[in-house]
Amino acid sequence: MPGIDFTQVLVVFVMLLVSLSVHEAAHAWSADRLGDPTARLLGRVSLNPAVHIDPIGTILFPLIALSTGLPVFGWAKPVPVDMRHLGDNPSRKYMLIAAAGPGSNLVLAALAAIAIHLVPAYGLAGAVLRGVVQLNVLLAVFNMVPVPPLDGGNVLSGVLPGGAARMFDRLRPYGFVILYGLMFSGILWRVIDPVQEQLLAWLL
Repeated sequence: MPGIDFTQVLVVFVMLLVSLSVHEAAHAWSADRLGDPTARLLGRVSLNPAVHIDPIGTILFPLIALSTGLPVFGWAKPVPVDMRHLGDNPSRKYMLIAAAGPGSNLVLAALAAIAIHLVPAYGLAGAVLRGVVQLNVLLAVFNMVPVPPLDGGNVLSGVLPGGAARMFDRLRPYGFVILYGLMFSGILWRVIDPVQEQLLAWLL
């Protein structure tokens, strides 16, 4: 396929695969620490990408984006959480589990940024480190958009008082419709871009 840099495609795809695996492993680890062993028993407390891959979201969608010049994005298999195992105040614990994924992406971005500042990186190494920062900031900010089923929606549900949380959760079946509407209208990017740019300014 002319015009495609296959080395770049491979590097970005591997970065995305690693970032998504860390994201989902963080969900699984935090759920296990807070009392729900479901994800651990399914082998999801792991950085092995094989246990987190969603064929469409982790492979097909990102490769299409990379080969057509669209913004790189993707997702992995959601980590199952059984709230019956979370004991007292399960909604607040579920909120922490949801926040762990984006939090792990910010940690990855920060580590890559520290590496850039401590060890001058040029060529492919520098491009990879900057790519890790940019990709993980995007994943963190996007996932914290307060629309279910994104992590931000689950965090907001845990913060809201009981009645408001129940009303908010009624939006859950329509979450993807709302999300796509925000994406295609451009509203989503007008919200995400300033936050993403500020974080990148701090890190880089």
